Amino acid sequence: MHQIKITGVTSEMQGVGRLDDGRAAFVAGALPGETVNAEITRDAGRYCNAKIVEIIDASPERRTADCPYYGRCGGCQLRHVSYRGALDMKRTRVYDALTRIAGLESPKLGETLGCDEQLRTRNKAEYPITNGQVGMREATGRGIVEIDDCLLQNPRSVEVLRAAAPLIKRSRIRSGWLVTRVTGAGDVMAILSCEGRTPDWLPALADLPGVRSVYHCALKKRPAHALDGECRHIAGEPSITETLCGLKFQISPQTFFQVNTPQAERLYALALEAAGIGPNSRVLDAYCGCGTITLAAARIAAKTLGVEIVPQAITDARRNAAVNGLSAKADFVCADAAVEIPARVGRGERFDCVIVDPPRRGCDVNLIRALGVAQPPRIVYVSCDPGTLARDIKLLNGEGFKPNWVQPVDMFPGTMHVETVCLLSKLKSTQHIEVELDMDELDLTAAEKKATYDEIKDYVLEHSGLKVSSLYIAQVKQQCGIIERENYNKPKSEDAKQPQCPPDKEK
Repeated sequence: MHQIKITGVTSEMQGVGRLDDGRAAFVAGALPGETVNAEITRDAGRYCNAKIVEIIDASPERRTADCPYYGRCGGCQLRHVSYRGALDMKRTRVYDALTRIAGLESPKLGETLGCDEQLRTRNKAEYPITNGQVGMREATGRGIVEIDDCLLQNPRSVEVLRAAAPLIKRSRIRSGWLVTRVTGAGDVMAILSCEGRTPDWLPALADLPGVRSVYHCALKKRPAHALDGECRHIAGEPSITETLCGLKFQISPQTFFQVNTPQAERLYALALEAAGIGPNSRVLDAYCGCGTITLAAARIAAKTLGVEIVPQAITDARRNAAVNGLSAKADFVCADAAVEIPARVGRGERFDCVIVDPPRRGCDVNLIRALGVAQPPRIVYVSCDPGTLARDIKLLNGEGFKPNWVQPVDMFPGTMHVETVCLLSKLKSTQHIEVELDMDELDLTAAEKKATYDEIKDYVLEHSGLKVSSLYIAQVKQQCGIIERENYNKPKSEDAKQPQCPPDKEK
């Protein structure tokens, strides 16, 4: 038995402390600030895993879990913590990634933006199947916890689970998933993902309350995820429709869509505000899914381009653009963003803002290099994994972009997961002239503090090699709000064309 003071948490929300010999101990379920008696479950040499035997000094954020499956089921990690405490722990997870992985000394990091509702927030469920059992993965990862309810899921999703579970057991499905998607209006899509033929009972799921669409996904032999295969429409409608940010989106089985719709609206509002989009902007949305961010941006921008590798998602995106009357402003390309975008940049295509919302593994390094060549003024990075976000921030910094701020958003109450929005902008151009003056070292009268035009010309020539005229100086001073004599800015005749200061000289 070891008494351990918990000083932090891991990315999986395990408590972290030290044994008497100085080694790190990771204690499942322990909270920062607590002192616990723990038993070692695994000795890995340089560190140990442990489980709580007794809580000596409990955190004020600790509470009794509200789910009967909590602890056995691996779906949630934070049901024993107050919501305020959970938001703080998620912010800490992001901060640790930014400082340790990205190497940021003092990242500008907001408080985690919480959900108004913490129960039944998910619009998509993936219930794993093993040897006829369906439910959730055990916390150990070794088996299935058969469940009758899930506080993360919409009640309509739970109804499908309850109806399908005995049928899955009778069919002795060896492995796979039961997947549900539910809209805000309560319309359900049910997908059975498994190898082999379609079970005879599957079309009957369309008779359940709210079920509008039924699919069978014939999984690949080694599926990477729950819908990694060929989806075949079995019954009902081919898609369901969700409303997000005032736009309508048709969703197919394999289409990416944020799992918490109300929070997604807040997340996208942050992303679009950060993007600084104007009526003349050209916006690129990499990993665009069914076009949610692309179309939200298209309402403001002159032109948007969405890139996505999933063919069905692009089909949905184009249909969504037409439904929302935005086809003229939004183009969609079915391609690997890591291949398509470097090719476009190589052809000279440029964007005023790039929005990336990659999968958990983060951005492909080829895409990051292409952004380094394109040098858009702003990159808005929407991330579902703080670790890969931090890694990519470091890579983007090497390509000439600096992170301005990071805002965590809680899309997944009760779990360890956290979404983030990060704004990155171009580092200062080497063409800029930075001058540091210590006014205490200067002994100037009011008149002497005003540089003459000749002095400004000499200074610019010395520091940049550029020659500027009095007219150009006057134009730039006027832009900066410095009042100029009118004759510097007036043309000599009414039909004369007055030259304007070129951008390189203006800088």
